[in-house]
Amino acid sequence: MAAARPSADLPRVAEALEMLAPRWSAWVLMTLAAQSEPLRYSAVKGHLPWLADGQLHPKLRALGEAGLVERTAHSRMHVTYGLTGRGRELQPVLAALAAWGDTYLEKDLVLNRTTGKEEQERIPAAQNAEDTLAVLSHRYATVLLWTLKWRGPSTMAALSTQAIPGLGPSTLYGPIRRLIDDGLVAVTRGDEAVLQLTAPGQALAPLYRALSAWATGRPFTDADRHPVWGAPAPAAAPAVARSGQWAAHQARHKTAPAVSVRQAPAPAPALGWRPADLFSTPTGGPSR
Repeated sequence: MAAARPSADLPRVAEALEMLAPRWSAWVLMTLAAQSEPLRYSAVKGHLPWLADGQLHPKLRALGEAGLVERTAHSRMHVTYGLTGRGRELQPVLAALAAWGDTYLEKDLVLNRTTGKEEQERIPAAQNAEDTLAVLSHRYATVLLWTLKWRGPSTMAALSTQAIPGLGPSTLYGPIRRLIDDGLVAVTRGDEAVLQLTAPGQALAPLYRALSAWATGRPFTDADRHPVWGAPAPAAAPAVARSGQWAAHQARHKTAPAVSVRQAPAPAPALGWRPADLFSTPTGGPSR
């Protein structure tokens, strides 16, 4: 039986996603996190060469205003950028975003020049995190996924009443259709259509647990006891990580159903991630 009501942290999680969703945020945060000390602006730009000054400057400023990046002026000509404590605490969330994207987002097939066989394209961890954010941050996505996890299979009318009271079911047709197209929600036709989370939708549990812990300032060690997403998924067999190569980045499981969302072209990686690596093997141009 469903709980009496969804957990009170949903608005905080939605706000956290809204903060992280703007393009290049994950790249900037993961780039700064890869460094042992703050970087000068020229060094940040060197790691993200595809971003023009008109893109990077506003991004650093916005992340600073969000309390995730700290700008330190050592002198008029010496300014550095690094993560704040709050930004460093975000690392498990970024890891979960990258892991889900690596496992479930659809990838192109590319030719492996060593083996001569086609295999799924390797995507940088930061790009996987960015693309996962794009899936989850569109309008009403998180509240609908959250409510379906809490309620279980639901009709559109019941879901509408619980998720967004005061709005009719017709308001949610577009957002639900997108979640279905993205492979996170399935519909069973009968006397009345019933909606439920798919396996990729259920697999968002570690990500939403991490987001909830970070957004509410709770220890990540308490995340598994989340009232909605708290039941941990069965442990997967060990596998070799295929793309993100980030410390907490999970391996892709070949049997996992892919979400039918094409990923945006990833920019050329320009930096190694430590611990492990943030990016795939560096190249001289766009990786896609």
